[in-house]
Amino acid sequence: MKLKVCGMKLNTLEVATLDPDYLGFIFWEPSKRYFDGNIPKLPASIKKVGVFVDAPLEEIRKKVKEYKLQAVQLHGKESPEFCSDLKKSTSDRSKALEENSLEIIKVFSIKDDFDFSNLAPYENVCDFFLFDTKGKLPGGNGFTFSWEVLKNYPSSKPYFLSGGIGLDEIEKIREFQQRPESKYCHAIDVNSKFELEPGLKDIDKLKEFKKVVRIE
Repeated sequence: MKLKVCGMKLNTLEVATLDPDYLGFIFWEPSKRYFDGNIPKLPASIKKVGVFVDAPLEEIRKKVKEYKLQAVQLHGKESPEFCSDLKKSTSDRSKALEENSLEIIKVFSIKDDFDFSNLAPYENVCDFFLFDTKGKLPGGNGFTFSWEVLKNYPSSKPYFLSGGIGLDEIEKIREFQQRPESKYCHAIDVNSKFELEPGLKDIDKLKEFKKVVRIE
């Protein structure tokens, strides 16, 4: 499994020294981790993910270009048509520039159960799904959902596992990695449980997490 550290803001370069696969930057203004600064030069191995909540298409395109994002995480009620339009517009641009096309990550929030039929319309317009905990905010709520729900995952689409994951979940993650439903888990996504304050990551905790959890 790969590692994504989301909610980057105050110590991006320090986190980058840990070589995560993805760093997430939140472009939703109500968030305490709203990012409006400059992203420092990062190693080519780290993908920059822009997190958006029901943002207009042109706003996302602008941020992708401004920050040279490699992936976009859609955390709102974006339709399959919206995802398709975003994918097509950025793919056309990337083809012209001989760059890789933008990866689209569509978020679905889970509480006690989930209707997986909701995924079907998104199968061909997204690169990844992301499963997070349903809460008051679109992410960063600090609570896990029951991963037992994923036993019914009907797709082969790779997904990110998110929602209140911290050091207390290490044993739970190890057990999950042994179960069939983890087969398509592409990455673990961490945020609020690894912070000293919103946007300031606890490097020691992240180091410990990487050391004891099998992150490829």
